[in-house]
Amino acid sequence: MTTARTDTLEALTNAAVGLCISWAATYWLLPMWGLTPSLTQSAGITAMFFVTSFVRSLVLRRIFRLAS
Repeated sequence: MTTARTDTLEALTNAAVGLCISWAATYWLLPMWGLTPSLTQSAGITAMFFVTSFVRSLVLRRIFRLAS
């Protein structure tokens, strides 16, 4: 049986992996479009997307759990 704690852990793990990928992409790929963020700016952009991704994933998971 899945619990809210397991849902939270899964959403956090998923978002943490995405955090690493997003930081690397932000730092190395944005210059292709003329945007050159510093390491600190890349971390800030990534943190914003990390929080957004985590909350989105957790909310959707909880909605689906309640609906089933």
